[in-house]
Amino acid sequence: MAGKAERCSILSEEKEFQKDMHPTVAELQSLLESKRATTRHVDEVWPNLFLGDLSTANNRFELWKMGITHVLNAAHGQRHSDGSPDYYGTSVTYHGISASDLPDFDMSKYFYSASEFIHKALNTSGGRLLVHCVVGISRSATLVLAYLMIHHQLSLIQAICKVQESRWVCPNTGFLQQLIHLDEELRGARQKQIQTNRHEGSA
Repeated sequence: MAGKAERCSILSEEKEFQKDMHPTVAELQSLLESKRATTRHVDEVWPNLFLGDLSTANNRFELWKMGITHVLNAAHGQRHSDGSPDYYGTSVTYHGISASDLPDFDMSKYFYSASEFIHKALNTSGGRLLVHCVVGISRSATLVLAYLMIHHQLSLIQAICKVQESRWVCPNTGFLQQLIHLDEELRGARQKQIQTNRHEGSA
């Protein structure tokens, strides 16, 4: 059976560099399942970007020890979620998104605003960010993947493989489909920009 790195490589070769080809939900689910493991409370999945669960987010002392300066809560207002500007105080910049972990929930409407919050947090001097939901594998993971795609030009498969180096994640099927659409949108925009640059260069 192909290992995770080999599976990522195979998918990259077959899908990522063919202009009109995109991964399917089934292929992404297979890639995600290849890394299934016991989920820890929190993991650093990108420099100074931590992906975690509710117990971590509700532990202000733990966040202080981690040096967290920003919190993005994808389960804002949900049961047992204490997250709010008042809860964290002035030492933490808070951003809450009231998302449901359901396939028919439109998470895509938050892709760009959440990515901008993450980007600004990580570009703040000393910035260390926790992105979380309840378990830290679906809602919050979806937003982290979108950030890597939007601000670091990773394809969806590349973003998944990067996060999988540190943490098992499993966005629901609806979120995966929305990420596929984002992948197509970003790929199309890059192709258009390349064509524009070529046209301007030959003018």
